[in-house]
Amino acid sequence: MPAAILTASRRALGPAALALGLLLALPAQGGGEGRLVVTAEDGRLVASLPMPEGEAWCLAWNHSVAGFPVLDCYRHREGRMVLERSHQPDFAAGLGHSPGRGRPVSDGEGGYWIEGIDEPVPGNRYRLRVGSPEVNHRLLHEGRRLSLSDQAAGERVTIHLRTSAPGS
Repeated sequence: MPAAILTASRRALGPAALALGLLLALPAQGGGEGRLVVTAEDGRLVASLPMPEGEAWCLAWNHSVAGFPVLDCYRHREGRMVLERSHQPDFAAGLGHSPGRGRPVSDGEGGYWIEGIDEPVPGNRYRLRVGSPEVNHRLLHEGRRLSLSDQAAGERVTIHLRTSAPGS
């Protein structure tokens, strides 16, 4: 796995920075504005990050069998949440490339990126059952790591890109 990804996935937001980020969570306003919001089924705010037009982020987790990190990377593109690419160090259980869904490209370290997926996420949101601390679902954005497992292990959450676009 590229060293930059490993470094980014190891960094953690301090508790004070996380609390401040959650306190400053505001709904998206304006044309290119956006906010990535993670909420629990009971409506509790788990995480909120500013996500203006063009910004990218990844959801990373440790594979439940092999233990290595897997990444799905998204971008706020024209008011939509778009899955752009995925990093997989191996063809372990549940992983692999599906023909017609992007193209596999070597990462130069034994794994691969599936590039060019470019799939809009319906409704700019999806549901996720957050894994245990060993699985450690985490958001990677601008060199920071926010562990969803620290906040909501075992819970169902909705990851939602809120924008000013109609229907988001």
